[in-house]
Amino acid sequence: MGNILFLVGLTLIIGLQKTAVFFARRQKLKGTAAFATGIIMILLRWPITGFTVEMYGILVLFGDFFSTIGSFAGNIPVVGPYIQQAFDRVGGGRRNAELPV
Repeated sequence: MGNILFLVGLTLIIGLQKTAVFFARRQKLKGTAAFATGIIMILLRWPITGFTVEMYGILVLFGDFFSTIGSFAGNIPVVGPYIQQAFDRVGGGRRNAELPV
């Protein structure tokens, strides 16, 4: 249910056309397929496997945003630099690479 609400919320925020373009990009097709497969597996009562596949899809789809999130989180006192460093490692150091909006 949360996955479907996530997709609906994303569509409401950036629009139907931009959402479709974002998920249909050539470099994002592997992530889109993994995300959709994960949702289907969860609905077919394979929750652990489906969640794992879905998390891989989310990392492929939204990995570009992790450095942006990390830069915002870096402003948190005391723990901010550690959070920013973790997000930079996960995101691969890519900054604002092809944002959907």
